[in-house]
Amino acid sequence: MSEKVYAVPAEWASRAWVDEQKYQSMYKRSVEDPTGFWGDVGKRVDWIKPYTKVKNVSYGPGDVSIKWYEDGTLNVCANCVDRHLKTRGDQVAIIWEGDDPTVDQQITYRQLYEKVCKFANVLKASGVKKGDRVTIYLPMIPEAAYAMLACARIGAIHSVVFGGFSPDSLAGRIEDADSKFVITADEGVRGGRPIPLKKNTDEALAKVGKGDEKVLVVKHTGGQVGWKPERDIWLHEAQEKVSAECPPEEMSAEDPLFILYTSGSTGKPKGVLHTSGGYLVYASMTHQYVFDYHDGDIYWCTADVGWVTGHSYILYGPLANGATTLMFEGVPNYPTASRFWHVVDKWSVNTFYTAPTAIRALMGAGDDFVKRTNRASLRLLGSVGEPINPEAWEWYNKVVGESRCPPRPAAFSSRRSPARPRPSPAPRRDPSSASAPRSSTKRARLSKVRARVILSSWIAGRGRCARSTAITSASCRRTSRRIPARTSRETAAAVTRMATTGSPAALTTSSTSRATALARQRSRARWSRILRSPRPLSSAHRTISRGKASIAT
Repeated sequence: MSEKVYAVPAEWASRAWVDEQKYQSMYKRSVEDPTGFWGDVGKRVDWIKPYTKVKNVSYGPGDVSIKWYEDGTLNVCANCVDRHLKTRGDQVAIIWEGDDPTVDQQITYRQLYEKVCKFANVLKASGVKKGDRVTIYLPMIPEAAYAMLACARIGAIHSVVFGGFSPDSLAGRIEDADSKFVITADEGVRGGRPIPLKKNTDEALAKVGKGDEKVLVVKHTGGQVGWKPERDIWLHEAQEKVSAECPPEEMSAEDPLFILYTSGSTGKPKGVLHTSGGYLVYASMTHQYVFDYHDGDIYWCTADVGWVTGHSYILYGPLANGATTLMFEGVPNYPTASRFWHVVDKWSVNTFYTAPTAIRALMGAGDDFVKRTNRASLRLLGSVGEPINPEAWEWYNKVVGESRCPPRPAAFSSRRSPARPRPSPAPRRDPSSASAPRSSTKRARLSKVRARVILSSWIAGRGRCARSTAITSASCRRTSRRIPARTSRETAAAVTRMATTGSPAALTTSSTSRATALARQRSRARWSRILRSPRPLSSAHRTISRGKASIAT
């Protein structure tokens, strides 16, 4: 398959942080001298106690250990907020765009400092201390950012749960993390519809059944909620009793920062623990270089903070770099399919970073919803997660970017470095040959099927349903019936919700059983067509085909 090359505009090339030559030089040094390379990169964040050890890793059988900057100490929140106060105190740190297009906020770094310190003091007054696990179950509102940063400030470990998850999903994550403190809101809002977050939290805690948890509640919509005075705390009332000053806790680089659970599409959700120093260095570095961020840019990642993309590229990476980051509460098709582009115009967004699923859905809605807006401020287009099909990529460039801002690969791109040559493809084996037993050939075929079908290529609004993101290795062996050419309304709604989160994992909420069921009925004829496809498998696909899809986007 041929690859189309987009020329880099001269203006871009002249101001870019990294060009081809510099990238190759950086990459070569990172391979040949990783300690020296990452030792220099680590200096981009502020350390309370500077590190002397950079890398300490072991991958031996029974002895897997990965440590970065292990003898250094820092505070992640101080790096994201405090260190910018002298030079950027009055600069906007977070732009919040509500679900309602008429509702928004602009929070400066100075205001962010005060909000986070008060939030942190509320947590401390409620008994939360260093090392405690705090579950955050909030919509995409500024308080979600305050809560995460407040936990980092006092050394508590936050576990953010996507606000679209059910009480059962929330209960499982609370129980697994042994969290005794939950932060939620009275209600969330998506597409003009309320989401009963407090009610879901009450149900989840009833399922956990411990009875010693505390619940901090953000008053967001003013909706009526159930209340247990001995357990529940209103945030706005608690903030009136605390100071706006809270010194940051000194943390080891290897102290935990957060736990984030996989979606559960491959079984029981697995908690992935991220530590402080190495994570912040990498999030900060990739945000600057991948998105070519410069002072004054308005940067927007459309993901939800319930996913690692939201952690790294809405909050920690941008704020560590003193950026202006946009948080969006709504969905791309409310009140119209022009919403994304109206937000771009409203805030003069320069960098737009979204999911391939959202791009395909908006492409299916038609060009008119894009062309009725200006989008003149856009300079860079980004995509996260699964690979995007060429037609959608071309549309993204030509229609959304008007060919003036070529799309940029995602920060977690699965593409190989150009410095590392691709291996020659292995010759095809004859299934009937003695050297290729039938069982091994069948396993190889199923691996290819799993790799192809796990990542979706929904084309919204065109009456076609392509491969499903929710399919599993087991279901690949049970496909025997065709599915209807047109999907149900609830399946389309599930895909729309998925498009707004920046992660295919969003399709695994309670509303997606229909989508999964439909995917499991895929015909064997489709599998044979997929297997005949000449496209090579990326490293991300190969990881999934081995049944190790534990790295969420």
